[in-house]
Amino acid sequence: MPLAGRPPVGHSDRVKTRIHWAWVVAAVSFVAILGAAGFRSIPGVMMNPLHHEFGWSHGTVGLAMSVNMTLYGLTAPFAAALMDRFGVRPVLTVSLLLIATGSAVSTLMTASWQLVLLWGVLVGIGTGSISMGFVATVATRWFDARRGLVTGVLTAASATGQLIFLPIVAAVTTSHGWRWASLIVAAAALAVVPLVALFMRNYPSDRGLAPYGADAVAPPTPLATGSFTAAFDGLRIGSRVPAFWLLAGSFAICGMTTNGLIGTHFIPAANDHGMPTTVAAGLLATIGVLDVAGTVFSGWLTDRVDPRLLLLVYYAGRGVSLLLLPSLLSPHAEPSTWVFVLFYGLDWVATVPPTIVLCREYFGDRSPVVFGWVFASHQLGAAVAAAGAGWLRDLNGSYDVAFYLAASLCFVAAAFSAGIRKVQVGTVERAAVDTSALP
Repeated sequence: MPLAGRPPVGHSDRVKTRIHWAWVVAAVSFVAILGAAGFRSIPGVMMNPLHHEFGWSHGTVGLAMSVNMTLYGLTAPFAAALMDRFGVRPVLTVSLLLIATGSAVSTLMTASWQLVLLWGVLVGIGTGSISMGFVATVATRWFDARRGLVTGVLTAASATGQLIFLPIVAAVTTSHGWRWASLIVAAAALAVVPLVALFMRNYPSDRGLAPYGADAVAPPTPLATGSFTAAFDGLRIGSRVPAFWLLAGSFAICGMTTNGLIGTHFIPAANDHGMPTTVAAGLLATIGVLDVAGTVFSGWLTDRVDPRLLLLVYYAGRGVSLLLLPSLLSPHAEPSTWVFVLFYGLDWVATVPPTIVLCREYFGDRSPVVFGWVFASHQLGAAVAAAGAGWLRDLNGSYDVAFYLAASLCFVAAAFSAGIRKVQVGTVERAAVDTSALP
């Protein structure tokens, strides 16, 4: 009989394991991505205030964001490798401190090169370290079941953060100036650091657990090479597998047709058709709201439907919608325009969960680093489209050619997705070869 005032033997263990620690890590990861996303709301709101105070052109501010976007993509594979080498907690902490420093110190800047250094380099590296590579790391290490759902939720965290911070940043900038808005973003990033220090763990085995949905506790496999070497080895491992190129190519087209084209040029394209900026901005904000639901639902579907089929449907549907977009734009938000907004919002980053799951199928424990390179292709595609669509607009006087070209590329991405073969026995083992054996 147990002593009075003490629970029966094993009672505390059952309480502790009622909620798997993987869900605690996922919750902290969600908040970290949320805090990092605060900066993504700054540039559009602060462009005019910076122009009026310092006389900096829109191109100067755009240069800083171009550097930011490039590093946001290219940092991902190296951040995933650093997480393999040093652990998630220290890398996540340093990344949040970089975001906070870049945002806070920018209140003291007086020259445009400081803007590029702070917003472009520091914040670019910080936000890039808490992007898709980080999502892939958490989902791969901590979840054997529900991986698609977790990936969808964590991916949606970035859009959720922008939705939360955008009205706050806009209101504070209007009432109190852009410096106070920068300090709010810095404070949001700093506020997450104690949560990371207290609750984040590197591997389930750190707490004597198996990944959620798995039975065996497996200790992490140490890397045989340095972190940056491991990042480049991730590219070398991926490049030997045809599926990597199909995933990277399709994801580059995803970046072109979301952040690069619609995210950058939807409002001026709507203006060309007589639509007021306020109405166009409202439509774009609605796409952001629907993005959250679409990504989470896509994660749920990825756990139940072949991810190749999902990618084929997503890209083909996106291609059809882009083909129709020039005829849907008008001075008013017609019902047909809302149909486009509804579909595009749900489809915006719905491609992320199935892409990460396919990387996991092919590359096993190395998938976070390999996916980092796939994500880098997404950001490079976005950068190309942001510049290319503007050039086509100047050349032709409208965005129609850009939309039609993007639609064609979506059908190419659908074909790429259909061409990804199911993993054969032994593929993962061969893809995840020890990097020390690479020539």
